[in-house]
Amino acid sequence: MKLYKKEGNIIHILSFPNETVEKGDYLLVEDSEAAKALIVQVIDVQFANIPGVFEELLRSMPDGGELMQGEDFDPLEIAPHITYIQDASLVVCKIRATVENDSLSSTSSWLPSRSRSTIKKLPLPALLKLANIEGKLPIVLGGTKDSSLLTIDASSLDGRLNIITGKKETGKSHLSKLLMVNLMQYKATVVVFDLNGEYLSLGMTGDGKRNGYYDKIHVLTPSQNFKIALKQLNLHVLLGMLIHALHLPGTSAREFRRIWLSLKERDCLTLQELGEAIRNWQCNQHVRDALFSRYHSLVNSGFFTDNVAEATVIEEFLFKTREQGGAIVINLRNTSATDRQLVVEYVLGKLVELLTSWKLKAIFLFAEEAHLYLRETYWDDIVTRMRHFGIFTTFITNQPDTIRENIYRQADNIFLFNFTNEHDLDVVSRAARVDAETVRSIARDLPPHYCLALGKVVRDFPIVAKVKALDVKTMGETRLFFKD
Repeated sequence: MKLYKKEGNIIHILSFPNETVEKGDYLLVEDSEAAKALIVQVIDVQFANIPGVFEELLRSMPDGGELMQGEDFDPLEIAPHITYIQDASLVVCKIRATVENDSLSSTSSWLPSRSRSTIKKLPLPALLKLANIEGKLPIVLGGTKDSSLLTIDASSLDGRLNIITGKKETGKSHLSKLLMVNLMQYKATVVVFDLNGEYLSLGMTGDGKRNGYYDKIHVLTPSQNFKIALKQLNLHVLLGMLIHALHLPGTSAREFRRIWLSLKERDCLTLQELGEAIRNWQCNQHVRDALFSRYHSLVNSGFFTDNVAEATVIEEFLFKTREQGGAIVINLRNTSATDRQLVVEYVLGKLVELLTSWKLKAIFLFAEEAHLYLRETYWDDIVTRMRHFGIFTTFITNQPDTIRENIYRQADNIFLFNFTNEHDLDVVSRAARVDAETVRSIARDLPPHYCLALGKVVRDFPIVAKVKALDVKTMGETRLFFKD
């Protein structure tokens, strides 16, 4: 391979037929006299556009679709050389780092010598060692095409915003489960908003036996084993549910506050007493109607109860995970859209309350298809304000355009599965830690269950890996009619 040209942070390299490179490969461009080297990644492989090759190809074509009569006469024996040149390729690479004295820098201003530089493939284990990607808390994501393992550090997910995205049935939920169980192994507390019931059986192996996570996973299903009593609620949490999930107007919210405080003074915080208080409250009729409609929504959700004995104290489940780690799975599978928002508002409000008082250290939140239950104004809230409280979010979606652009710009890590749609690729490429050429070139060619890891987990060296298998009972698979 020979260095051809450099434009900005793009390097063009001439590659000959006996030198095979593929998209995603890493190359080391080394200048021995300068004692420096460039680490570059292949983002495209093209035919070398050499003058005269097009004419030569035309001359070699049969005339009129019929084979020409006679024998080829090549006294100088140049035909093999011409064929060799015709098959030469141009390798387009992105500069990822400069190596000097065994240390890496992100600068791409250095220009290696064309005549002295040697170019060779950089094995992934050598890259991982140079970039110090493996840390003290290893998580094996899967295998790479050169039969090595891609291992990331769990601490690179700590305090970070992560996005897992790709087409349907490419392995997004499988990767999120892999990250979840590894975080639990390192004694982290995980909360999952499970929209399709995909995480309910993480405590079981594929053949239906209990695994090591069984006692660490607590599944809470609204209106079944997850109910709350009004006496358990802080007023600001309930107001958040009414305003954000049930769209209670500001004037009505002020009246509700007065009703609540009145009932609390008399120690009468029950659903029945709340209904009576609204009915007899001296206020505008429209305000009363607004309060009544929200009150009936609370009652009909089945999420609220007057029986304190059957009420769920979510703190107890969260405190169980403090010492040894664990996961709280909020099962939203059979919950209506409005009730989903009520439950999510309650859980997030409760988490903020516990984190603010330092009863919990931090939470890893996994949100499947969050656009279906998070109001738009909550996106910034979770990513910025709640991040400071200690809620570190991973969004999982097959519709990348449902995540707002400013979220992509703040994302620390992106795990990208296959996309072929140009619009989807454009959306993902807006992320601050991603360059558009890499996303468009590599992501569209990813096979199912292969993931392109980008961001801090790989020290900004994009790496493709096949997500490793996980011995848990799979849920959330597409139900098929025509199946053996």
